[in-house]
Amino acid sequence: MILQFTIEGKNYKVDSGKPKEITIPLKSGKDQVSCFHIPPYHSEPLVVGSFVGDRSQGGSVNCSLISVYPHGNSTHTECVGHISDEKHNIYDSLKESFFPAKLITVLPEINSDGDFVIGVKQLEIHLSEIKTNALLIRTLPNSVDKRSKNYSGKNPPHINPDAMNAIVAGGIEHLIVDLPSVDKEEDGGKLLSHHIFWNYPADPRTHCTITELVYIPEDIIDGLYLVNIQTGAYDVDASPSRVVLYGLD
Repeated sequence: MILQFTIEGKNYKVDSGKPKEITIPLKSGKDQVSCFHIPPYHSEPLVVGSFVGDRSQGGSVNCSLISVYPHGNSTHTECVGHISDEKHNIYDSLKESFFPAKLITVLPEINSDGDFVIGVKQLEIHLSEIKTNALLIRTLPNSVDKRSKNYSGKNPPHINPDAMNAIVAGGIEHLIVDLPSVDKEEDGGKLLSHHIFWNYPADPRTHCTITELVYIPEDIIDGLYLVNIQTGAYDVDASPSRVVLYGLD
């Protein structure tokens, strides 16, 4: 199916039959991505009396119980409810699912504290060119082990507050990154970049989302895309999500 739409007065076409998958899926086993020392994703068959929800064990159907912590087990999309005192859920916050998006690639730099960060200088040239409300950030190096890496206790790169201020000032409402978090792994619970992005608590941007832990392969070049963010209909602050890009013609 060919979709047609307009961005900044320019017409584009999208072939819905050519998706570019950037999701890290939930899966059991040692090869799953993990961070923040969060327990791994787990799935087990339902057992009720003599019923077993597993065809391989003689059950009539497969029916599993799953245990998942979205913030540490896979690609996930979160809303302001992640940091707010008030209850907000991802189902009500993500009103749309398709957005024009700009993909950029940056190399985190070491700051005075010895942390690898994405700073405002790395984003300035890109933000001046962005005319979309969604931004995808791919970090270097970009090896495929991001799909199964254990980030816990390793202080992975993050976005510093000045850079997040620039992202918000640039009109970005949906931020998608290949990092475990936009904030430092251990920051005393401040989560400054999260607070800046959602403008919380001053005037919360409740329609805005952050998606973390995607993996963007090298063959997807920087540029303009249509991004589709799919989440579950959950009454929680974050959901495992599937994120798909479509090239624009």
